[in-house]
Amino acid sequence: VVVDVRNPDASVEPGDQKSLAVAPLPSGDIRPQALHLIWDRESNGMPIPDIPKDTPIITHCGGGGRGQKAKDFLEKNGFTSVLNGGGPKETECWAEFGEK
Repeated sequence: VVVDVRNPDASVEPGDQKSLAVAPLPSGDIRPQALHLIWDRESNGMPIPDIPKDTPIITHCGGGGRGQKAKDFLEKNGFTSVLNGGGPKETECWAEFGEK
């Protein structure tokens, strides 16, 4: 499962607007198997996905930072198979799945 942690509110995360133009948020017809769970910088957390704890998860945001925070948060909450898909600078996902 892909977990997209970007925030569509430009007043909260203005940097996400650029990535949203390239890859829209998950919805019924767009990336329907992905989950959209916003990473909240103020609470340093996000909603817990309603999926089994051993489900393979790839987190991502616009550049990788919040994707990593989401990965760490999910692991602290018992999820056992989480990778940060991050952004173009992230190597963990490429190491697992190969180069572009």
